[in-house]
Amino acid sequence: MAALALLGVERASAQGGAAITAYSPYTMFGIGELQTIGTAQSRAMAGVGVAWRSTHVPSMANPAGYSATLQKSFLFSVGAEGNFLQNTQKKYDASGNSIGMAKNGKNSANIHDIAVQFPLAKRLGMGVSLMPYSSVGYKMSFLDQRDEIAGNVGTASYLYSGEGDVTEVKLGVGWEPFKNFSIGMAAKYYWGKITHNYTSAVDNNFVGQNTYHSVVSEDEYAISNFKFQVGLQWNALATDKHLLTFGATYDYGGSLSPKVTKTSLLNNVYETEVFRESTTSQMRLPHSVKAGAMYQSPKIMAAVEYEFQAWGSGNRGFQEGINNNMKVQYVDTHTAKVGVSYTPNRFDVRNYLKRISYRAGFRYGNYYQAYNGVSIPQYAVTAGLSFPFKFMGTSSVDLSFEYGLRGSHALMNNAPKIGMIRQDYFKLGLGFILFGEDYWFVRPKYD
Repeated sequence: MAALALLGVERASAQGGAAITAYSPYTMFGIGELQTIGTAQSRAMAGVGVAWRSTHVPSMANPAGYSATLQKSFLFSVGAEGNFLQNTQKKYDASGNSIGMAKNGKNSANIHDIAVQFPLAKRLGMGVSLMPYSSVGYKMSFLDQRDEIAGNVGTASYLYSGEGDVTEVKLGVGWEPFKNFSIGMAAKYYWGKITHNYTSAVDNNFVGQNTYHSVVSEDEYAISNFKFQVGLQWNALATDKHLLTFGATYDYGGSLSPKVTKTSLLNNVYETEVFRESTTSQMRLPHSVKAGAMYQSPKIMAAVEYEFQAWGSGNRGFQEGINNNMKVQYVDTHTAKVGVSYTPNRFDVRNYLKRISYRAGFRYGNYYQAYNGVSIPQYAVTAGLSFPFKFMGTSSVDLSFEYGLRGSHALMNNAPKIGMIRQDYFKLGLGFILFGEDYWFVRPKYD
């Protein structure tokens, strides 16, 4: 993989396809950009959710929360998200002097999550959810006009592109064996297809016969595998007006074993040769631990959460490379989240504005890859609103807003100077949570 993997922003162009929600050279490696788990309410609070225990909001982060589902009730949630991204990178000349900034951007939109939650028995609930786990999207071109290339071969052009995603389907149960203490277990199925394409060609070619002057290659990763999650929640304080919950989950990672099909076409002026190879990648999903606490009252919700993902230890022997002896390493990630919500008076009959919930949050951590030993910080500031459908009801329309930053303008390499890419993005989420106040499967007394 050429060094322009992190240099191509200058001539990168947006690509079509509404399903592609990432647009980043960092998605050239691994399974792409990881998505934030949770409903629009959760994402408006920085993605907290491991200690979120609610009778009317689906528990997407912790299966132990399924046990909070009221009997004869039914929860349904659906959300969409729009992304507005911009990549920037410092440019340097051959002498190492800064010569300006390269920029590009892309807008996209897609369904973010669908979740269903319902009771099986008293203190026993089930949940099903579907959401994107990761996304890949990039397109970059580079024109090599160095004298040693142009003088011997001609002007060489390179094109790198990729797209695809990995989807997570989750099915689990939550049980409250003792009052204020719940456990849960879920099976997760990951599937998807990711393609990486590379094309090189020579313009104004004047090389001799039988010398290949163009290459077209495609690497296709087909993913299909099961993983598991366990979780618990404990209500340290539970009264009519106050609830303090501690929660934790453990995700069992392990080999993702994507099947990789590599296809290459080598062309010269006389013939085309095709090479195809099938193998299995060593990529592994990380073992992951989340822990947090949430306090709830009629007016206030506040939560803190920490997440550790063992990307580095799980993929210790798996590295991907860029030229100039630069390496892409997988590293363990640490993420901290803080979220708050304020509802002035959810029982106010006359003033609808007082029944709206106002949310905010902050998230900070690091990306699961490092380039030549340079880590990639990332943080996000979030906000949101929840509009209830009716008085004393729990169905709502939810909005979430997120501004985030990934990477920096630090140097990845000194000779030649190669700068990192900084990504600024803005996300707008829209969600619907329905049926939380309704009783289902109840036969009416009168028709």
